[in-house]
Amino acid sequence: MQNTINYTIIPKDLAAHLFEVTLTVATPDPEGQVFVLPAWIPGSYMIREFARNIVQMDARSNGKKIVLLKLDKHTWQAAPCDHALTLRYDVYAWDLSVRTAHLDQTHGFFNGSSVYLRVAGQESLPHIVDIQRPDDAAGKSWRVATALPELKAKRYGFGTYIAQNYDELIDHPVEMGTFALATFNAHGVPHDLAITGRVPNLDMARLTADLQKICEAQIAFFEPRTKRAPMNRYVFMTMVVGDGYGGLEHRASTALICARSELPVKSQKEMSDGYRGFLGLCSHEYFHTWNVKRIKPEVFAPYDLQTEGYTPLLWLFEGFTSYYDDLMLKRSGVIDEPAYLKLLAKPINGVLRGSGRHKQSVAESSFDAWTKYYRQDENSPNAIVSYYTKGSLIALALDLTIRAETKGKKSLDDVMRMLWQRYGRDFYSDGKKGGQGVTEVEIDALFDEVTGLRMKRVLDRYVRGIDDLPLAKLLAPFGVELADTRKDVKPSLGVRTMRDGNDCKLANVYEGEAAHRAGLSAGDVLIAVDGLRVSAANLDGMLGRYRVGDVVPLHAFRRDELMTFNVKLGADAAPQMALAPQAKPVAAVRLRFAWLK
Repeated sequence: MQNTINYTIIPKDLAAHLFEVTLTVATPDPEGQVFVLPAWIPGSYMIREFARNIVQMDARSNGKKIVLLKLDKHTWQAAPCDHALTLRYDVYAWDLSVRTAHLDQTHGFFNGSSVYLRVAGQESLPHIVDIQRPDDAAGKSWRVATALPELKAKRYGFGTYIAQNYDELIDHPVEMGTFALATFNAHGVPHDLAITGRVPNLDMARLTADLQKICEAQIAFFEPRTKRAPMNRYVFMTMVVGDGYGGLEHRASTALICARSELPVKSQKEMSDGYRGFLGLCSHEYFHTWNVKRIKPEVFAPYDLQTEGYTPLLWLFEGFTSYYDDLMLKRSGVIDEPAYLKLLAKPINGVLRGSGRHKQSVAESSFDAWTKYYRQDENSPNAIVSYYTKGSLIALALDLTIRAETKGKKSLDDVMRMLWQRYGRDFYSDGKKGGQGVTEVEIDALFDEVTGLRMKRVLDRYVRGIDDLPLAKLLAPFGVELADTRKDVKPSLGVRTMRDGNDCKLANVYEGEAAHRAGLSAGDVLIAVDGLRVSAANLDGMLGRYRVGDVVPLHAFRRDELMTFNVKLGADAAPQMALAPQAKPVAAVRLRFAWLK
């Protein structure tokens, strides 16, 4: 085989949570080979400083120790040497998330960006990794789940795997342990489902059947004629915990974390909200196989993982994916129309609850993801808007607008397919250099080209502007009524609380509402309402004894100081928007059917 970059990764110490990584470079740079670890992982737009988890490192060549000079927080340079150079380093893995690495006696998991040092200047070479079994009794029955192609390893086994380049290497996370495993085919492509963690009475048959429908619906969505998937194999890696939620997309797999209660139970016929949410998560990450892993913004083609990659387009890549994730549950037949409309109300209520939507556009939110969305604080609802949730509503609005104005001849589906054909389908076709990303100007032009409409004014107003979307008006031609279902005007402080031990702590204070006007702040711990002790469990009940406009004395601790506030209770401003289908007129029913089919 031609010159390669070779890694060995060993779960070295399960109790100490250490992976040992060995990296061998056959022909190091004669001026001193440079090694770099990424600072962030694609799909999670925050500088994570993965290099902080490297515990120790040494370098050797031809049996001699080589000096390593650290150039910055994630870059090392080896002294010049005439023979192959080998680095050996330990990585601390104790982040139970989908982003980094985790290792203990129950399992091991890692994303390549947190463990594989990049060999500067040799990224385009084939990269081979030998994944070895831990030398620990707990690991004797472990298997390996990854979409990385096998070289000298059996499927699900320890051994060597190969990637065509560094970019591909770090885009295939690895799970190892005693996971439950199931396989299904979606339009001829094998899909594995590996579930790590105890799940009593797991209905694996139902889960795989539902996922198969979702995956086949998405493959057919992008390739309605050929039904050809963009990967040869796909892996859902799921870590089950007591309480958790999250996912991260990769080109042929996804890493997921979910609560045990969200997975289906044998003999339980009804679909729980938790299970519906888990399927939505799977659908979201799977849709990313096309939208962001292959259709990419220009700045991600290629990624620069050492510094922030600013783009104003996450509203399309995350927001549109958030629109289609639940829509695909309906179109695949996994959920029905009432369930979908109920799901659709959630982002509407979420966006309307925060005043940040009046101050930040989704284009700005996308650009500021690195400093604002991924670093949210107690004031975030008052300062930012989510490019996920409002982005999904923009996708809805655009879809409804296009369908209505073209009388059903065009839709957002056509825009997504054109994006796929022009920018995504051949992105990895040469196997080495990635394809071309898309720019904001090109997206504006593509909307007009595909739909035959002039869409820039709409995009300027709702994407680059801060106007609320006229969803009630847009839904009406489809026979769907959007209305606030609140019946009683309830008194409210205008806060979101959190339990802190037995205390009731203010997590957010909404701008312009009762608590804010009275001077309360996020972080304050409520002690008493009108002289009666308050807790997170009884606050709503206590407030229910008053009327809107009543002035109520409230005691709270701010740090260690007891403070008194006289709060004039306001009306609960949290919207309770709901969508209800209407049976007539027939034309509206037909439009709705075409939208949701």
